Amino acid sequence: MNTEISVQYPLTIFYDSSCPLCTREVTVLKQYDHADQLKLVDCSPKDFAAVDGHTREAMMRLIHARDAAGQWLIGAPVFAAAYTASGFALVARMWGAERLQPMWGVVYPWIANNRMLLSKVGVTSALTWVLHRLHARAAKQALAASSVCHDGQCDIK
Repeated sequence: MNTEISVQYPLTIFYDSSCPLCTREVTVLKQYDHADQLKLVDCSPKDFAAVDGHTREAMMRLIHARDAAGQWLIGAPVFAAAYTASGFALVARMWGAERLQPMWGVVYPWIANNRMLLSKVGVTSALTWVLHRLHARAAKQALAASSVCHDGQCDIK
């Protein structure tokens, strides 16, 4: 079961471009954002101004995003919405799963606090590899599903 967060796109994601892990993740998400639903804003410059009361310090601590309706998402919900926009339904469900929220409430802040170290030990490359494989798998499944239709006739079972 997913948490009930209704997101209106485009989604503006405030990320830390000084972090290789963060930058690589949003770059891959944007690469697969074919409907242009994600807007990326670097909040790492020292002179970055607060947005609607959300400070640079808070945004550097945990990822923040604001949807088209002005709703703010912080932490795991940002990833659920961003992965949804980029076509990573499985990963989006994982980040949005209600039963996993207590775990994300502990694990994600730990990841955020240790993101520079995680970048140094190769998590960036591993994350990229996994996301590309997941997207290739989803594309292959979509192609296989579409192959049941030929000459305007679909063999739906």
